[in-house]
Amino acid sequence: MAGKGVFIVGAKRTAFGTFGGKLKGLSATDLGVVASQGALKHANVGADAVDHVIFGNVVASSRDGIYLTRHIGLKAGVPQNVGALTVNRLCGSGFQAVVNAAQAIKLGEANIVLAGGTENMSMVPFAVRDIRFGTALGKKYEFEDMLWDSLSDPYAKLAMGQTAEKLGAQYKVTRQEADEFALRSQTLWKKAQEAGIYKNEIVGITVKGRKGEENFDVDEHPRPTTTESLAKLKPVFQKDGLVNAGNASGISDGAAALVVAGEDSVKAKGLKPLARVVAYSAVGCDPTIMGIGPAPAIREVLKQRAIALGHPLGASGARISTHIVHELQRRNVKYGIGSACIGGGQGIAILFEKI
Repeated sequence: MAGKGVFIVGAKRTAFGTFGGKLKGLSATDLGVVASQGALKHANVGADAVDHVIFGNVVASSRDGIYLTRHIGLKAGVPQNVGALTVNRLCGSGFQAVVNAAQAIKLGEANIVLAGGTENMSMVPFAVRDIRFGTALGKKYEFEDMLWDSLSDPYAKLAMGQTAEKLGAQYKVTRQEADEFALRSQTLWKKAQEAGIYKNEIVGITVKGRKGEENFDVDEHPRPTTTESLAKLKPVFQKDGLVNAGNASGISDGAAALVVAGEDSVKAKGLKPLARVVAYSAVGCDPTIMGIGPAPAIREVLKQRAIALGHPLGASGARISTHIVHELQRRNVKYGIGSACIGGGQGIAILFEKI
């Protein structure tokens, strides 16, 4: 059994791109490689020291999507003999990658794990069903939007936004309150950006701009927002509803990676631990109000001890974890909890402790 502690020794992310924005031409694999290289450099750990790679991803949107984590590891310089695993807990996939890394270390199956999450929602394709074995004369075949499929739950027979409407009604949330929360998210991002808070966690990525190549290192999805501009937006899912284009988490692209190490490796290699993984929990809840999931997940974690940025499904948990690790150091506070609701009716949470 490995040493008791499990630590984050490096964490980086790409800036997040808006839907159809500057990252649209870079696959989830490409984004994951950039984040991984940044995290390894931040940890001062060579790729040859990694003995497992785990990434979260929801929609295999590129041609190499089924090989995603394997290709991330190889392109980041991890040796060929090191295994790779892609996990999918929907919106909690990035968190789950960190959880799996911690479990592998606690079980003595790994010493240093490269973990993260990545998603390119701009690349999600359309599909045409029932033509694999030929087409029928005169029959129409329609495109199926795989992106919309990823944002809808056929069991609950609801889109994610509709589950938010139901949950909001249950807790008597008003449209004004929802818009105020969105405005707060945009305002906090702007203040943090102007203060340079994200500089330590973001690794730049080269993209094609209008005037040639450029370094992309500022989140693209945040936008100028006011109470008045939000109030003008029409509800998307139902008349007089809560959810609109301004207060829903955006469709976006991005990746984040963390280097997770066991206590023995931290000591043996002289690594600097940034945070300890204290506890984690994933729980189930009513799929028709899946947004409540973080509440019981956080309660369970404590028993054991992102509108502005956008939400690239498989990457968000790793992005939140990365941000928490950096914020614990910046604020000099002891604990931080990251959590996410999960389509289908789940919640996941991880408790980190500053070292």
